[in-house]
Amino acid sequence: MNVLPAVVQAFRGEWRERASAESRLLPQGKLSGPMPWVIAIMIGLTVVATASGLALRNTASVASADVAGGVTVQIVHGAPRERDRQARAALDAIKSAPGVASARLVPQAELDALVEPWLGTSAGDDINALPVPALIDVRLSGSASEAHLAALRDRLKAPAPAARIDAQASWLAPVFEAIGGLQWLAGGLIALLAFATVATVLLASRNALINHRTTIEIVHMLGGTDTQIARIFQRSMAVDAAAGGIGGLMLGLVATLLLGRQFAALGSGMMTSVGLEWIDWLAICCIPLAGVLLAVLTARFTVLSALRRML
Repeated sequence: MNVLPAVVQAFRGEWRERASAESRLLPQGKLSGPMPWVIAIMIGLTVVATASGLALRNTASVASADVAGGVTVQIVHGAPRERDRQARAALDAIKSAPGVASARLVPQAELDALVEPWLGTSAGDDINALPVPALIDVRLSGSASEAHLAALRDRLKAPAPAARIDAQASWLAPVFEAIGGLQWLAGGLIALLAFATVATVLLASRNALINHRTTIEIVHMLGGTDTQIARIFQRSMAVDAAAGGIGGLMLGLVATLLLGRQFAALGSGMMTSVGLEWIDWLAICCIPLAGVLLAVLTARFTVLSALRRML
């Protein structure tokens, strides 16, 4: 490419002709170069990390709301008849207790389904021969505080001395802690990917400045400003970032949908009851725009800073 005719054309005539010529001053590889592919990988990983973090947040929110007022009463007794008697007496006592929204005795069929994967029970087995406690699912009108649990224990001492009362939230506390840790991990990964994107654009911009130092000096001698030169780099970086952002978004969405199908196949109620809401998908689709903006601003500030030291 002959640089001087392009330089003369870049600063001649109207603004549109100048802008068109500016784009040819510093020829870039664009899609044939590594930058779009690097940005596509960064955006794809960011999409997966963001979707995972949002899904974990939704899961924790729904699960926490479901178990906040949940209490499980177990009647642990070796004699089936005494166990059933205490379960019915405990149910009557719980229903009349203040602050109880609902209470139900878990049917035997549900208990059989719960223990079947571990104990191998079936319809033909004698379930009463197994030490399976009777379960009462209790929903309080408020959260299951220690005061509520203590009141229920005192109320069930006489009718059901074999009763054990536990808040459902306490069972899932380790799960919530693990989900919180995974959310922090996803946030940290997003921050690292953003930092890697900035570093990549910074290095690419500096490398382009070195490769086109002679052309930049000629532009300056003809009256070109640092802002005009930076605009050339911005335009080239915006094209590369947009192409990589679109490709990365498609890659990330495909990976997210495949992961969602894998978790849904587990059959766990916690995994299948929640997902990504429309506002979450909107935030995910905005990731390429944020990536383009980050790349353009990084290129602009890098070029302007380097030009001040260079010339």
